[in-house]
This record gives sequence, structure tokens and C-alpha cells, in this order.
Amino acid sequence: MEIRVWGTRGSLTTPGRETVRYGGSTTCLEVRLADGTVVVIDSGSGIHRLGNALLQEPGVSQLYLLLTHAHWDHLTGFPFFTPAYLERYRIHVRGGPDAKDFLRRYLEHQMDPPFFPVEFSVLRAGFDFAGIEQSSLAIGPATVLPLPLSHPNGGSGFVFLEAGRKFVFLTDTELGRSHPGALRREDYLEAVRGADLLFHDAQYSDEEYRSRTAGWGHSTYRQATEFAIEAGARRLGTFHHDPDHSDRQVDASIRLCRSVARERRARLAVFGVAEGMRLEV
Repeated sequence: MEIRVWGTRGSLTTPGRETVRYGGSTTCLEVRLADGTVVVIDSGSGIHRLGNALLQEPGVSQLYLLLTHAHWDHLTGFPFFTPAYLERYRIHVRGGPDAKDFLRRYLEHQMDPPFFPVEFSVLRAGFDFAGIEQSSLAIGPATVLPLPLSHPNGGSGFVFLEAGRKFVFLTDTELGRSHPGALRREDYLEAVRGADLLFHDAQYSDEEYRSRTAGWGHSTYRQATEFAIEAGARRLGTFHHDPDHSDRQVDASIRLCRSVARERRARLAVFGVAEGMRLEV
């Protein structure tokens, strides 16, 4: 698998000089499987540039779009995803088991008048919508398992398994609180166990969490690091960077995470996920 990052910011698109290094676009990842299958995770504002890049690949016409949940920052870029307007594309939209009846509405609502001038009915790509009804979904040579998020209004993370390698995407999940539909910590640890690469929500400092943001559905830098160590992950990419955090603040958060790993004598590589990254798993 190759993972390419098109958006990593949480909550709000945040362009500017202070967010250049990690990026200001909201959640969007491209997972390119061994056979060339393209899987897109979430349609935050980063999906606009992904769409433009896909236009340069005439051999790509089938796409999978996995949606974690329906909060704005994870859907806001969809109306600007150019492949959705072109007949040559077929887009298979998938979500967690409970999302089947809502996936189409999630995307249509982004284009409902008076919020957007072009309605969903104008799109010319072929769409099909389904929840992951069984315990897993086969996409090309990979198996994808949904993992319920501990987040207000619910949602689903995803575990990718391909050729003995494991990539886990757990954005928008709060390790410090169990929201409705969340799993037990033991279940999350088992799902992530031995991951070659884990992208995990790490939006807040301990102080921000204690004083203001507990219950908002996101984890702290320290919580994410301790969880990754306990799960035996090999690499941790902190994700869903707060819109009020500058590159320098994200740098400081990574230093803290690495210090936690050193204190625990853990063999865990920690980095901040940044737009433009390409990672092999």
C-alpha cells in the first residue's frame, strides 16, 4: 500500500504561513493498493487537489470513497471533486455498517440549495452506496475492516490489510471518553495490534483537554502515543491537527510524543502527518 496525504487538518480549513508545513486542508487520504486500486478516505477540503491529480491518470476510472462520518470538515470538499462531474468515473461510496441509508444523503446535503449553486443531480459520475454490512470489505487485494469511533454522532475508522501489512486510520476518536457506539479500549487495542502504520487523532494538548475540550470527540497527543505503544504499533502519525495550532506547535507536540515513547522505552516512530506525504506500508 502507498498512502498519500491530501488533508490532515481537523475541524476547519486553515491556510496561511503558520500552517504551511503540515497543511491547512481537512481530512483526505489516498490509499493506492498493490494492483493500482484507488481508495479515498473522506472528502475534506483536500479532496479538491486529489481530484485534479486523478484527472492526469487516464487509466483510473474506478474509485472507492470511504467516509468516516458526516461532520463538515470530512465532507466539505466533495462539491469541488472534479471526477464526480465526469462520466468516465465510477465512485463506490462506502461507510460503516450503520451508514448505508445515509451515505448518499451525506453527499447530497453538501450541494443542497441554498448552500451550493450546483445540485447533486448534475453530477455525471456513476455512484453506488453501501455500508460495510459484514465484518470486512474486500477491495482489490486488500481487506478493509470498519472500526467504530468514539465520537459524537458516531462514525467509523478503517483497518487496511494487504499482503501481511496493516494500516489503521483512526481519526476523530476520543480515547479519554466512551461515546455511544464506541468499543472497549481492549477491543481498540486488539484491532490496532501490531499495525505497521497508525494514523490517530491527536488534536489537543493535555491542558486544552482538561480545561475546555473533553467530550468533543478528540484525543490528546499523550493519549494517542500511549495507546500506540500499548497496541504495539510500529509507526504513529498524529492526525487531525487543531486549526489553531501552528506548525511550531505541532512540532512541539511531536517532541512530546517522542519523549513519551522514550520514557516507555518503546520502539515507536512518531511523526506529524503532513500534506504531501507519501508513505509505504
